[in-house]
Amino acid sequence: MKTNPGRFFEDYRLGEVIVHAVPRTLSGGERALYHALYPARHALHSSDEFARACGLRAAPMDDLIAFHTVFGKTVPDISLNAVANLGYAEGRWLRPVWPGDTLRSESTVIGLKENSNGKSGVVYVRTRGLNQSGEPVLEYVRWVMVRKRDLDAPAPGPVVPELKKTVAADDLIVPEGLDFSNYDFALAGERHRWADYMVGEKIDHVDGVTVEEAEHMLATRLWQNTAKVHFDRTQREDGKRLIYGGHVISLARALSFNGLANAQVVVGLNAGAHANPCFSGDTVRAWSEVLDKAPTAAPGVGAVRLRLVAVKDGAAPFALRADDGKYLAEVLLDLDYWALMPL
Repeated sequence: MKTNPGRFFEDYRLGEVIVHAVPRTLSGGERALYHALYPARHALHSSDEFARACGLRAAPMDDLIAFHTVFGKTVPDISLNAVANLGYAEGRWLRPVWPGDTLRSESTVIGLKENSNGKSGVVYVRTRGLNQSGEPVLEYVRWVMVRKRDLDAPAPGPVVPELKKTVAADDLIVPEGLDFSNYDFALAGERHRWADYMVGEKIDHVDGVTVEEAEHMLATRLWQNTAKVHFDRTQREDGKRLIYGGHVISLARALSFNGLANAQVVVGLNAGAHANPCFSGDTVRAWSEVLDKAPTAAPGVGAVRLRLVAVKDGAAPFALRADDGKYLAEVLLDLDYWALMPL
């Protein structure tokens, strides 16, 4: 058999290292298309001159371009037969990605647990993205529910890894040379700095974007994500194509510009859940909550920990969970991340 049906739950082995195929060289084309697909406007990723004034050699690629590229490489081996991508933890951006860099991915299986229905199981992997010099640019853990091929296949002994609830502020990597001492707030688009945000503060980002079928499939192809549920409507009983969760992440991050324009660099991913599915026609809106703040050793640079919540049509402001503790049906994404902004 020469075609690849993808891996099923019983095909994974604890401790296995999977080297993912098809390295990808990034260029300004990815940046332009990213900014066409999402309302991304953060100045550090848009302007070489702005980035140079902040101590960098040029504008790095958007942090989520690096994430989507690394993630997309893993899909044929990890989530081609996925039911759903369930969550993220222990994510860190380790160095900037520049136009011309070539990224590849490798994953280690760190946990396996069959579901009680015997039809699927959860696979935990730690993924690293590496550049052309073999230097790590990104690392994260994710877990995904994967179908079984053979329902009678014996289940492996359950192993669920212990994962840190947050990335410690001291473990965040500030891009080399980053200096916000002479930061231009006018060019960045907002005057609010690190000192202006209070722990517990919530920000309604006001704007919304309606998800279109063609745009989400274009975006998913851009990252070479081949998961069947995003393209083939026969993969779901409801006959709908599931919107790639990363598409929702990028929409929400871009929408957060209105109120967090100076949260320029994503450096840590503490946790994340795709709470409910998103489909074409849903209008995505976003709000944020300030969870923590920390100084850094870089001149003029502070770190802020943010909860980013994406919701769809009709969600009440800042509503997240019902009385039973479950996510409300309107909540699409609950993402906990660290970003860098000027003090």
